[in-house]
Amino acid sequence: MTPTRATPRRRLAGRTLIQAPGRLRSLVRASESGLVLLAALTGCLAGVAISGMGYVTQALREAIYRLPAGIRLSASDAVSPLALLLGPAFGGVLLGLLIFAAGRWRGRRKRPVIDPIEANALHGGRMSLRDSVYVSVQNVISNGSGASVGLEAGYTQISAGIASRLGIAFEMRRGDLRTLVGCGSAAAIAAAFGAPLTGAFYAFELIIGTYTIATLTPVVVAALCGSVVARALLPTPPLVEIEGIRAITTSTLTSADTLPSLALGLVCALLGILIMRGVTLVEQGVAASRLPRVAGPALGGLCVGALALAASPQVLSSGHGALHLLLGAQELHPGAGALAVLFAAKATASAISIGAGFRGGLFFASLFLGAIAGKLFAALAPEIAPGIAVFGLTPLAYAVIGMSALAVAVIGGPLTMTFLALELTGSFPVTGLVLVAVIASSLTVRKTFGYSFATWRFHLRGESIRSAHDVGWIRNLTVGRLMRKDVRPVPLDTTMATFLRAHPLGSPSRVIVVDGQDRYAGIVLVPEAHAATREAESGAEPRLADVLRYPKDFLTAEMNAKQASAAFDRAESEALAVVDGEADRRVIGLLTESHTLKRYSEELDRQRQAMVGEAV
Repeated sequence: MTPTRATPRRRLAGRTLIQAPGRLRSLVRASESGLVLLAALTGCLAGVAISGMGYVTQALREAIYRLPAGIRLSASDAVSPLALLLGPAFGGVLLGLLIFAAGRWRGRRKRPVIDPIEANALHGGRMSLRDSVYVSVQNVISNGSGASVGLEAGYTQISAGIASRLGIAFEMRRGDLRTLVGCGSAAAIAAAFGAPLTGAFYAFELIIGTYTIATLTPVVVAALCGSVVARALLPTPPLVEIEGIRAITTSTLTSADTLPSLALGLVCALLGILIMRGVTLVEQGVAASRLPRVAGPALGGLCVGALALAASPQVLSSGHGALHLLLGAQELHPGAGALAVLFAAKATASAISIGAGFRGGLFFASLFLGAIAGKLFAALAPEIAPGIAVFGLTPLAYAVIGMSALAVAVIGGPLTMTFLALELTGSFPVTGLVLVAVIASSLTVRKTFGYSFATWRFHLRGESIRSAHDVGWIRNLTVGRLMRKDVRPVPLDTTMATFLRAHPLGSPSRVIVVDGQDRYAGIVLVPEAHAATREAESGAEPRLADVLRYPKDFLTAEMNAKQASAAFDRAESEALAVVDGEADRRVIGLLTESHTLKRYSEELDRQRQAMVGEAV
């Protein structure tokens, strides 16, 4: 009988999973419209979650810094010096206490938190909702206390976690679950900026790893739902307000105006690499100091507060208010020196915040830093190269271009940042120049550095993934899962006559041989053993050691199919023994090249079908 209500059906990692009713699961799994409806639900839930996080974070800032209702911390000039100095440190203390309490509660069950990119790259979209909530709470405390981190990391984490949990409840296929995680992330970014196209392409480029017709509808629906719900619950003013074409240009734009945009894109690529390297240096310094993890945020918060006191309150929090002032208040024209100081202070504050253990990302910080870099470029470039002054772009246009170019250097996603500029400004002329700059920035970072901020951090901890493209399936297709386990090795000291009686022609063509310590010694090909006996001189019997092959070539159970195929090529063998490790070399199985290639081809075909939206 088909169940009519949600019941606990199985357990995962020691926790009971509540699943959707069976009939509803079947409807969702069997139709594309079911996935779209689930994507819409994900988008609505994400919009509610983002609005709630934004409300709580603003309330925390108002309480710590005694701000008037609705005033952004980075745009306020009436905060007391003592609050500027100690506010981030207070948040660091709260965060340290939370980390300590969570560590005691979790005990030895500590595991790294999986973010949406890693979930889709390695785990088929499976994420822990509990871990996602924990990360989001940390992000709210960090941003709400003034640490120089953005909320976008928490937004995407909680939204993708909700999406993953829904997908698991409906027992969705691997490809559909990855798409739903992308829907959650798309809704998060769309809700954060009121920009559905930006959210959708964020999912395509950074979370799903590719664009397909099959993923278009659910991702766009989720982004639209997330944006509409968030705007209804927590309205926010636009970051950029462009009134007429004269705000961005003093003359008609031509193809020649792409030259300064191209130069700014290259500059932003260099700045983005320096920022990512700076965060790493701070983290390495904190690790070398052997400072307890729970104390790191408090000390980092004190340093950030000192920067805010010495430079400007604009270095605090994510910088929404400061960016709004920089892009929207045309009557304010800070000089090149003030812009340079603000850029250095904000970049340093972001590096210290993340390096010291505050939870958050560099999404919005890179936008703010890029806008500063653009205005700084507009001020300094004519002094360095007077010919640039003939171009018709205004400082506001350079700020928008720099904002997108530096963000793509740090975060990635050229089309994501291009659509962000379009949706924030509504200006197609500026968007065309932004596209030139983000392509130059993205290409430069990819060829010289090779990572975005997220994948750079994966690299530092030993992961080889460069994007959210699904590589988890190849890691799951291991030698241990493919090998034959019914192998009977033969001792190396077995006489040739005994071996030939036990393995006549026509029997299995290869036999694994082990030495006196039961360690792998090599493989004997049965036809070669018979031929060696026939060709031996009269009265001379060859030994197994004389016909032994591949003594140093073997596989281990944790190798994946791709690594196994490379091992077959190196050994020039059609089959290899599988051992438990290079140290003990105990034989546990046998794997043939033909079976490996067959299974690898089958999985490749399944991935191709999933990519183009065919049934698998």
